[in-house]
Amino acid sequence: MGIRVLIADDHHVVRRGLLFFLKTQKDIEVIGEAKDGAEAVELAQKLHPDVVLMDLVMPNMDGIEATKKLKELMPSTKVLILTSFSDQDHVIQGIRAGAVGYQLKDAEPDELVNAIFAVHRGESQLHPKVTSHVLTHLSSGNQQEQNPLEELTKREREVLTEIAKGKSNKEIASTLYITEKTVKTHVSNILAKLNLADRTQAALFAVKNGFVEQ
Repeated sequence: MGIRVLIADDHHVVRRGLLFFLKTQKDIEVIGEAKDGAEAVELAQKLHPDVVLMDLVMPNMDGIEATKKLKELMPSTKVLILTSFSDQDHVIQGIRAGAVGYQLKDAEPDELVNAIFAVHRGESQLHPKVTSHVLTHLSSGNQQEQNPLEELTKREREVLTEIAKGKSNKEIASTLYITEKTVKTHVSNILAKLNLADRTQAALFAVKNGFVEQ
């Protein structure tokens, strides 16, 4: 029996391309497709894949949250993130969430196949472009414990400020000229980085740390 793979990506063309390619690979079997993180978690519990190819930015539940859920519910299932984002924020969040590997969508086909086999064996598999980010983060020591705000990007700080003002995702999107989907991703990242449970805690945190006047 081949490695059972579940594909999670909100772009139909990407899913179709991966399905077509992986079907030609020996010892790899695609058993399902999910268009968002929530569906990925649901299907994984039903189909029990060995490896989930997980996109990061998806509606309903993004790849970071879905990876955390799978790590909690199905620890034997390996998550291989497959995304277009190579910046340190996304890389570190993905690894912290429990992903075994992190690959970019511009990887060569053979690299993706090798990564699937590697994470199935339980080996860490990082795209060369993201390795330096991991090393930089590790060398920073206890940066998050010292000041979690340093982990926030400029845009995440802007979103946090708007959250503190009581604005909805739609209002924040309009103010910052970005999509609601992007706002939702930023909110998820903010909560994860600051170890906060919800928007209310985020708003209180922002006020306490001087993002807006009390």
